[in-house]
Amino acid sequence: MSGSRGARPGGSDRRTGPSDRDGRRGADRRGSGGRPEGNRPDGDRPGGSDDVAGPSEERDEPGDDTAGTGRAARGRGGRGARGARTGRGGRGRGSTPPPDETPAEQETRAKGICLRLLTDRARTVKELGDALSRKEIPDDVARRVLERFDEVGLIDDKAFADQWVRSRHRHRGLGKRAIALELHRKGVDRETADEALTEIDEDSERERARELVTRRLRGLPVGSREEQQSTARKLVGMLARKGYGPGVAYGVVKEEIAAAGADTDELGEPPED
Repeated sequence: MSGSRGARPGGSDRRTGPSDRDGRRGADRRGSGGRPEGNRPDGDRPGGSDDVAGPSEERDEPGDDTAGTGRAARGRGGRGARGARTGRGGRGRGSTPPPDETPAEQETRAKGICLRLLTDRARTVKELGDALSRKEIPDDVARRVLERFDEVGLIDDKAFADQWVRSRHRHRGLGKRAIALELHRKGVDRETADEALTEIDEDSERERARELVTRRLRGLPVGSREEQQSTARKLVGMLARKGYGPGVAYGVVKEEIAAAGADTDELGEPPED
């Protein structure tokens, strides 16, 4: 029986044929510089460990310098990848600080947080203080760091308010009311905000509102009375959302609709601000 099996066509030679062919294919690939996809080391695999330290900071939102760190680490290798990024045993910048962190280390970390935020844009004292609180910097350390930054001119609420007013009015078309609310939310005191807002006088605010209305009015109908009223409501609502008072908004809208050749008697008189 054993002799007949040995003589059977396609015996042991056939059974070893596929593995020999696989071996030859693997050797050919390795010989030509290839490598089986499943055996690539992380350094060769697209998205492997070599690019774990990718530019996650560049995707972070202003004001939160830890937004992308955790996501990048979890998506590209988990905890070990995060440790490779920071070089501090896996503790990223947004992690809870160690309980044995000394006051000097806390101060160094606080300065780093503030400097990173200030490279994006100017910040108020309140904005930086809130950021330090989120990163669990003790109040006394935060106060000391912010006072030092104020002394050397790195933070200045008055300069911030002046710059913010110019930028938001010119580039975003916001009225004084909307800008005043933004400054309040950012911790600028009332007196400083009011002084900065004096840069926007009544004429400049009215002219900026007119520019907004003129641009928007090009695509709106004003032929019939119903169309005029509908268009006026849309334009007045737009200006109100941007912080313009009802008197300025309604007056500018009525003037511009009249300039477009429509009869504006049905729109009535503008209310007082």
